[in-house]
Amino acid sequence: MSHRRKPIPQNPVEVEITGLSHDGRGIARQDNKVMFVFGALPGETVNAKFTRCHSRYSEATTVDVINQASTRVVPKCEHFGLCGGCQLQHLAPSSQILHKQKMLEEQLVNQAKVTPEEWLPPLVSTPFGYRQKARLGVRFVEKKDALLIGFREQGNNKIAIIEGCEVLDPRVGSRIKELRDLINSLEGKMHIPQIEIAIGEEEVALVFRHLAPLSEQDIAALTTFCERFHFSLYLQPQGVDSVHKIWPVNSSLALRYVLKDQQLTYHFHPLDFTQVNQEINQQMVNQALTLLNPSSNDSILDLFCGLGNFSLPFAQKAHDVVGVEGTAQMVARATENARNNQLTNIEFHACDLSKDFAEQSWAKKQYTKIVLDPPRCGAEEIVNQISRFNVKEILYISCNPATFARDAAILVHQHGFSLAKVGVMDMFPHTAHVETMGLFRKP
Repeated sequence: MSHRRKPIPQNPVEVEITGLSHDGRGIARQDNKVMFVFGALPGETVNAKFTRCHSRYSEATTVDVINQASTRVVPKCEHFGLCGGCQLQHLAPSSQILHKQKMLEEQLVNQAKVTPEEWLPPLVSTPFGYRQKARLGVRFVEKKDALLIGFREQGNNKIAIIEGCEVLDPRVGSRIKELRDLINSLEGKMHIPQIEIAIGEEEVALVFRHLAPLSEQDIAALTTFCERFHFSLYLQPQGVDSVHKIWPVNSSLALRYVLKDQQLTYHFHPLDFTQVNQEINQQMVNQALTLLNPSSNDSILDLFCGLGNFSLPFAQKAHDVVGVEGTAQMVARATENARNNQLTNIEFHACDLSKDFAEQSWAKKQYTKIVLDPPRCGAEEIVNQISRFNVKEILYISCNPATFARDAAILVHQHGFSLAKVGVMDMFPHTAHVETMGLFRKP
């Protein structure tokens, strides 16, 4: 049986927006179906143009706003609506964070049946120029003799044509056009699919992925460009291990960021996971210390510890800390960071935390508190086995409210914890991304 795509109506329709979806689109009803409308806000009446039609819902984009919400603002970026890097620039930042808190609350109360005892004030930061990690797609379209560089377009996988980016650190965000002109001038432009951006305390690193060897002339052009704008140049001919630094010569491969309040310095490689927003990261670490309140009597287990972002600040106050991460490479990085900061009461282990870890040496130790900072898939395997550790407090940092709510339900309904405090953190202003921190306690 063939499944034909439903025809898309050509004429815009007038709809009333009654809500905002988890991905930042306005919610309306049209012809007894839900319609998700990009660029529309609750309380507005808009003319919406269909973009896709499905059996149970339709998708559309705003053509013009008839009645405007008080929360609407003019997007700062001229590419908003085309570029998929941001979804909420038309909504005032103060309303964005309230929307994110509402999304989390709905997941917790309606889905997980978990009611927090206390909501923490949201953590917010500068809404523009904050992003210090990003991946820009690159594609040379031979038929059009055009080179594209940027994030994916809104609603599809095509690369958006942009001249600049308002959420990227301006040292890079204001140089997108120059970067495009540079790559377009290269002999090997067809072989460069992406550029990784990583920004440290002083250094801006550009990592050029290339699928074929670059000529000496191309490398010279890249070097001249990076020297001109004070970027560090890295090349990646194959996998992550192939990343190597070209310019400045005879300088360290690693970048660094600093938690000033704790006087801690972290070294990282350009493709390592680090938080994209260091202003929020500092606030997040401070809040974590306040909530978990480590003392000299505490032994803390930090699961999904990365390069030690939370482990090191906790080690400054706790008796000891054990960090566990999935790859030996990140464990080596975390160990180096602890050593460089003269912290001797901390150790790190490599372990796949999605598998049974009962026989691991670190899992047989006694702890007083646990920190969880998992990827988007959450920590279901961990929370299902949490009783083995017999702790009274768990601090959970999440980048996905759906998996946070799922895991919260397990901790509360199966293991007897309560969600004592929870709050959202605006790690990614103008996007639908929600970062959460919650403190779970046992009586």
